[in-house]
Amino acid sequence: MKDKKVIIIGCGIGGLAAAMKLSSRGVNVEIFEKQAYPGGKIRATNSPAGLIDSGPTVLTMYEVLRELFEYCNEQIDDHLELVPEKTIARHWWRDGSSLDLFSSFEKNMDTIKSFSGTNSAKEFEKFNSASETLFTLFKKPIICSPKPKVLPLLINGITNARVLYEALLKERILYDLLDKNFSDSRLSQLFSRYATYVGGSPFMSPSILSLIWNVESEGVWRIKGGMHQIPKCMESIAKRGGAVFNYGNSVDEILIRNNKVCGIKLENGEEIFSEVVLFNGDPMALALGLLGNQVKHAVSKKRIEPRSLSAYVWSFSAKPVGLELVHHNVFFNSNYKKEFEDISKNLMPTDPTLYVCSQGNNKDPTPRSNNLGRFEIIINAAPISTPTSPNKDEEFLRCKNITFPLLESMGLNLQLNPNPKMLTTPWEFSKLFPGSSGSLYGRSPHGITSTFKRPLCQSRIKGLLMAGGGIHPGAGIPMACQSGKHAAEMILSDLDLT
Repeated sequence: MKDKKVIIIGCGIGGLAAAMKLSSRGVNVEIFEKQAYPGGKIRATNSPAGLIDSGPTVLTMYEVLRELFEYCNEQIDDHLELVPEKTIARHWWRDGSSLDLFSSFEKNMDTIKSFSGTNSAKEFEKFNSASETLFTLFKKPIICSPKPKVLPLLINGITNARVLYEALLKERILYDLLDKNFSDSRLSQLFSRYATYVGGSPFMSPSILSLIWNVESEGVWRIKGGMHQIPKCMESIAKRGGAVFNYGNSVDEILIRNNKVCGIKLENGEEIFSEVVLFNGDPMALALGLLGNQVKHAVSKKRIEPRSLSAYVWSFSAKPVGLELVHHNVFFNSNYKKEFEDISKNLMPTDPTLYVCSQGNNKDPTPRSNNLGRFEIIINAAPISTPTSPNKDEEFLRCKNITFPLLESMGLNLQLNPNPKMLTTPWEFSKLFPGSSGSLYGRSPHGITSTFKRPLCQSRIKGLLMAGGGIHPGAGIPMACQSGKHAAEMILSDLDLT
């Protein structure tokens, strides 16, 4: 099938997954990426202690990636050293209390009982069961399906009517569900935080997002050498199948003739022809005409708006003093609702929750060097709302004066002299990912029907498909990978190769 060319724009996980699957079936695949490296939001930053993962920091739903490798007649363990993380996260509060959660139900029951008492442990047991049920109900008809199917969900939900009623009808907002489920507000705050994993506020996101806890509790994995090894490995397998990668090549326009794709035009004016183009980027870029006016109608605006959260992301090496950190650490604020009220007003939160990824602790599969740890700190933020770039120096000073004093007040001193290069702002994310408005997760998950409103892989234009975190089934490595698999399957079907 080498005469059947498929062009992929963008080299994130969705595009890489599609490239692997298509090239393994003999399809002529050519990928164009404006950056000099693969991975999209899986990016790494240089530091004196080595490369720092500055995007996703663990892998969940490991089976999604494993099945992709097996489809290509490869074993993931032959390419990547995956290290299961027994401690999912360590959580800290202002009162000095802390709680570890594990990929073990029994250990979680014990630690929550010690942390907050027998009643809280029973409440967790009930919540854990409901989260598992919701994930089971949604997995096949929604998460793993190229098109969400409501009827199988309802049929399968008959035997779990109470769980669906509580999640879909009774308590539609995630925080409300958890606030009623847990008598300890710290646990409500902890489990409602999972809404931010898909770019939502816990106070506006649907309660069905409680299923994300089940995803994490089923296991998280780190990658020896860092998460950025994943896209390198995927690129290598796609190349082995014959895929051609063009880095530093920005696509200026998707060419259309008679409402059908006929190729692309690069920024240098070169035209490359193909009847199939897969766009692996934020679908908002199509609607804004960033790839030509002829594709502006490829996806409807109701499927890409409103936008999900952005973030301020610190990446640096430093010597930590004080608290003992694990890979994932969450420092909670005292007024959780105020954080998201600030964000809703397009303000940098004055008292944010801080996620601290310590990539150089003693249990890390990629240990630190020069006595320095590697750190990523994430602060939730609003997507950009104006066409004017804010002053980076002012943003840096404001963010620095919030982040590090807050950590010090909770017992963690990171010995470094921060500089603006260590901070990526929402505006800078909007430049890294054109059309995104700095949003890192595509469409907002707010609203009970938001799951069904994301764009599907097939656009309104024949031959133009989409993949990535902004496409169904959603954001995150396994979901973006799933979208690429869906797109590849549709292309293979159209080429009669299934």
